[in-house]
Amino acid sequence: MKEKVIQGSLRGAKLLQELFLPPLLCREARRGVAPSETIIPLPLIKGKGIKGIGLINNPYKLLIIDIDGTLIGKDGTISAEDREALAKACQLGMPVSLSTGRVPQACLNIINQLSLDSYHIFFDGALVSNPNQGKEVYVQPLNKMVVRQAVEFARLNDIYLELYSATHYFVEQETWATDIRRQFFDLQPTVVDFTKLWNQESIIKAELTTSSPQEVDKARSFQLQFNDSLRLSWARTPAYPGINFINVVDPGVSKGNALVALALHLGISLAEVIAIGDGTNDISILSCAGLAIAMGNAHDELKAVADYITLDVDHSGLAAAINKFLL
Repeated sequence: MKEKVIQGSLRGAKLLQELFLPPLLCREARRGVAPSETIIPLPLIKGKGIKGIGLINNPYKLLIIDIDGTLIGKDGTISAEDREALAKACQLGMPVSLSTGRVPQACLNIINQLSLDSYHIFFDGALVSNPNQGKEVYVQPLNKMVVRQAVEFARLNDIYLELYSATHYFVEQETWATDIRRQFFDLQPTVVDFTKLWNQESIIKAELTTSSPQEVDKARSFQLQFNDSLRLSWARTPAYPGINFINVVDPGVSKGNALVALALHLGISLAEVIAIGDGTNDISILSCAGLAIAMGNAHDELKAVADYITLDVDHSGLAAAINKFLL
């Protein structure tokens, strides 16, 4: 049977409203988050759910984890403790999904290392897919005309801009930023003229990368220019503490909305999800999960919405959380 792909956050939200009326209020809505981060949470869905859960008396049916700053620390690797804890959880039948601002290609090595044969959230929530099987259950690309305007603004103001489809990483020229993508994220750029690309490709995410105050100022001007038509989330990875990786997605995109679509597809409720993260882009997903865990190195804003704060990434906080709540 062909899987149904939810196309876009607005359509996805409408579908959820039609299927489950009235929509429930999640913790995030009660805390007064911005409209662009509003989540329509999923009530308990009766049905087959996920088969094979072997965790006795465990109320959770999905563990969803961030990558940079949660699974991967300063040295760019996964600790032995985290590997062991994840392996034990998987052996007991707990599905594990990644939730990241990264593109799918930059996660394949991690997915294969950990044998995570499930669906994952990419592009800060703009795509939910199983890249090894080539299956998508949710996607929200950028508006084509907005992409065109973003390219024109970036060129006019000398702003380095990258564009991403589900399968390609596009740049107009190679810079220090492409070196980082190649060396750390294992991404190979496709160098192309952006003039007509907006109309030829379905662009899911754009990205700005800054390493100096001047570049930060330019990124802020970009954010101000597209405040109503794009959502920017600023993130860092411990391996490059002085660099901002700024994800540029559709205003309706968030990790929380993506989790709603994933839970619907899996046939589970949000109350049956454990979410672990460290960045401000994890606020929406932790705010909707049944159990919200912030890393010890997390931003204060994320810790404020967490149910539990574990150790930091360099002390295998992920493993500590898994051992406490799942094993």
